[in-house]
Amino acid sequence: MDAVRIREAWRILRIQAELVDGIDKLATIGPSVTIFGSARLGEQSDYYKKAEELAAKFSEAGLNVLTGGGPGIMEGANRGAHGKGACSIGLNISLPFEESANRYQDLSINFRYFFVRKLMFVKHAVGFVVFPGGFGTMDELFEALTLVQTGKIASFPIVLFGESYWSGLVDWLGQRMLEEGCIGPADMKLIQVTDSVDQAFRTVVRSYRKQPDDRRDNLPDND
Repeated sequence: MDAVRIREAWRILRIQAELVDGIDKLATIGPSVTIFGSARLGEQSDYYKKAEELAAKFSEAGLNVLTGGGPGIMEGANRGAHGKGACSIGLNISLPFEESANRYQDLSINFRYFFVRKLMFVKHAVGFVVFPGGFGTMDELFEALTLVQTGKIASFPIVLFGESYWSGLVDWLGQRMLEEGCIGPADMKLIQVTDSVDQAFRTVVRSYRKQPDDRRDNLPDND
């Protein structure tokens, strides 16, 4: 039992160290747009190109772009933001496959724990843009929806990019979750779906410009 306690104590310290390191390194970055999407959709994908184009617009507008730091959509977004004015940030995570840090990051932070990394995705976010992706993308999407729905963070736009990809999910939310009373009509309005880079950009920027000037972060808080 002593060995178990010691192992768990060290795990807590690792988590604490990772949390402190992430908060410290991101403390002064200011408002950011978090872009999610599959690591498997590379340069040949139209979604990669759209993520690159959209991220460039955000960076040129002075909004940092924050991704998971890996290949695919994440690389496309970091690539678009890199050298365009604002900071291109990658929150990388250690995985047994797929995840390797892309080379288009001005600031790169490595994580071991998904839940610490997800906190950093939200902390400075003024908007999420979610491109097609797999389980990890879905996890991050529904984490954000839950936090906004429950008022644990200030509301921000959650844009799903790619109508053909997301339409089935959105229809299911309306036809099952909503009709059976598991969510309310207002919850469906938390999601916006588009195929337009310009529309995704305008949605986030217009919302951001309405926020108070002193809003520094979006850290979940019960106070």
